[in-house]
Amino acid sequence: MLKNSSEIDITRVTQSKIKDVDFENLTFGNVFTDHMLICDYKEGKWQKPIIKPYEPFLIDPSAKVFHYGQAIFEGMKAYKDENDDVWLFRPDQNLDRFNKSAIRLAMPEISEHIFIDGLKTLVDMERDWVKKGLGNTLYIRPFMIAIGSGVIAQPSTQYRFMIILSPARSYYSGEVKVTIAEHFSRAANGGIGAAKAAGNYSAQFYPQKLAQEQGFQQIIWTDDATHTKLEEAGTMNVFFRINDTIYTAPVSERILDGVTRKSLIELAKREGIKVEERSVLVDELVVAAKDGSLKEIFGAGTAAVVSPIVGFQYKETYYELPKTEDSIALQLKDKLTKIQYKLAEDTFGWTVKI
Repeated sequence: MLKNSSEIDITRVTQSKIKDVDFENLTFGNVFTDHMLICDYKEGKWQKPIIKPYEPFLIDPSAKVFHYGQAIFEGMKAYKDENDDVWLFRPDQNLDRFNKSAIRLAMPEISEHIFIDGLKTLVDMERDWVKKGLGNTLYIRPFMIAIGSGVIAQPSTQYRFMIILSPARSYYSGEVKVTIAEHFSRAANGGIGAAKAAGNYSAQFYPQKLAQEQGFQQIIWTDDATHTKLEEAGTMNVFFRINDTIYTAPVSERILDGVTRKSLIELAKREGIKVEERSVLVDELVVAAKDGSLKEIFGAGTAAVVSPIVGFQYKETYYELPKTEDSIALQLKDKLTKIQYKLAEDTFGWTVKI
């Protein structure tokens, strides 16, 4: 938390709305806690952070975020253990990626003092919103937008960094079926695919809508040049288990450096599971599905953690995956969540106490 109260201005709500929240029936990302953090950048420097009641704010219609899309964000979670202690998971990785995204979109980098210390202060204030029990989390959304006015096509000179918090349960439910992209692409070389930029997600909505109309929950994206390399699944990194090896595409200009992704890779290696970071070809996946060597496909991300995929479609043919009793995806998910909830020893030093 911030070293002393003079480093942050705090205005508390007069009455919490927590008593009105049904924590057993939450829709992901629809309910927000009592307070939010705001810090503005102007005249070439970050101003004093503020924590205040969660509420709308005014912004000029010509703000550059509306016209030129300078907007980035992160996704994180806080967890409560059985002793009522609250923990973050690898927040340093989110800060590092946030600043890489900022650089790519010509936005100012944020300091550890504002991002990490401000986040700890905010979450500590809202610790009652973090519920115990596996599956219960407090979703954390840090983001930055360009608030400078004017419609000339150039970077803003003013920005707003904010953190909002949302109590959450599991992100996905039910079976996940995917279709492999043959035309649309998530990102291109030289683009902003490796940045967690808002525009990356809005560009996915239309092809995902088409996929959902066909009965699929997500799309597995392919490379923009040849559509032969499997890259990400919807908003998640994606893994493929062929025989007893798991494969995932290497991080690149097109692929997000997911915190859950890298954590699963490290966990798998610790458990003696063979992992290869290399491009997986569509044709390779189809062959593996036909000969039975394809055992699992699963997505990985902060919101979903691990999301098993039951089948995929490619060129109008649907391939159902076999039911497996030794799911590596579920084994890794269990080990990761036990670390996050402090139900298993954190040998990696990933968890940070609030």
